[in-house]
Amino acid sequence: MTTPPARASETLIAENVSKTFRLPHEQVNSLKERALHPFRAKRMDPFVALDHVSFSVAGGEFFGIVGRNGSGKSTLLKCLAGIYGTDEGRILLRGRLATFIELGVGFNPDLTARDNVIINGIMLGLTPTEARGRYDAVMDFAELGEFEHLKLKNYSSGMYVRLAFATMIQVDADILLIDEVLAVGDVSFQQKCHEVLAEIRKRGRTILFVTHDMHTVEQLCDRAILLERGAPLELGDSNKVARRYDRLNFERKSDLKRKNEDDPRHGTGEAVVLDAWFEDEHGTRTATVERGRRCTARVLVELCEPAVDPALGFEFGSEHTPHLAITAEVAAGSFAAGERIELEAAMVMPFAPGRYTLSPFVRGADAQGSVMDRRDGWVPVTVIGTRGAGGLVDVPSEVRVRQMVVP
Repeated sequence: MTTPPARASETLIAENVSKTFRLPHEQVNSLKERALHPFRAKRMDPFVALDHVSFSVAGGEFFGIVGRNGSGKSTLLKCLAGIYGTDEGRILLRGRLATFIELGVGFNPDLTARDNVIINGIMLGLTPTEARGRYDAVMDFAELGEFEHLKLKNYSSGMYVRLAFATMIQVDADILLIDEVLAVGDVSFQQKCHEVLAEIRKRGRTILFVTHDMHTVEQLCDRAILLERGAPLELGDSNKVARRYDRLNFERKSDLKRKNEDDPRHGTGEAVVLDAWFEDEHGTRTATVERGRRCTARVLVELCEPAVDPALGFEFGSEHTPHLAITAEVAAGSFAAGERIELEAAMVMPFAPGRYTLSPFVRGADAQGSVMDRRDGWVPVTVIGTRGAGGLVDVPSEVRVRQMVVP
């Protein structure tokens, strides 16, 4: 496994990597069951977790590994790390490897942050002197300096993973294997995580990154591989892989055509709504908007079939008023299958404080245009602030008051 790759520019090569597990039909959970049925044959079913996966990663490359749940992403990472052996194929590496399958592995909840950072740093390959020397940098990045003498069992889950991530990035390694670790802390801390990984990449480190977040893949990764049921489905440009992943998840034309009243999603399947969200006045995704403040609603659509002048939009609803308001705009032009369109609707939030939902859709351009995809009540949003005079909606208007003279 540690044999250097044959091609000088490549840091990691995986060739026809396969892994199969044997899953029992029934579990024996007690000694009593085993004693009562000592000769009962165990029936085992094979489960192919990886099926002849091949790819290579160049030195300094940021490489994404994506796929739906159960597709084999984490199994592949564990094979690359040597945690699992492979049944077939081979893995060739050049350089020192660091694996981050789960943040905080090795942390002791009965020790303070300082003790855990130093011990975990040593476990990850730092010398004791290096671990102690980098302690301040860890605490500064995690923004937990005031809690350094607190035992980890008293940390919140967010504080815990922030400390673990901050420790992880101090490790000196040529290749980093990272499994779903960017969903840590609040939005501002997640941005710090993205920035530090980009900085690590600039320093020439090679990063293999498992994630479900296609925005992160498109933003950070040079290339990516998409796995489905253990087999490679797409390999190459990260934007192309992300689009294939989205289609795999959302393009279900036969399901969309079988509309039923209990399904919050319906349409012809000629297009799919990939994403919809609110942003505050600073451009940050949010589920809370203040009444009277600027915000933006966005809807992202991908066409499954060619279309001319499709209309994108969304409908506001509330618990008592499901059809409260609607915004739609025609995307003028001809679009090919696979193209994406985004609707951006900037507004001053007009609704009274309360809970609302956003139902994004895409349909034909004319008033009776067929619905290609609609996701009812998909995006929840909470409006905060004062209710003012008690009305549900603030109507934009220019108001003048003047005193009238009575004759």
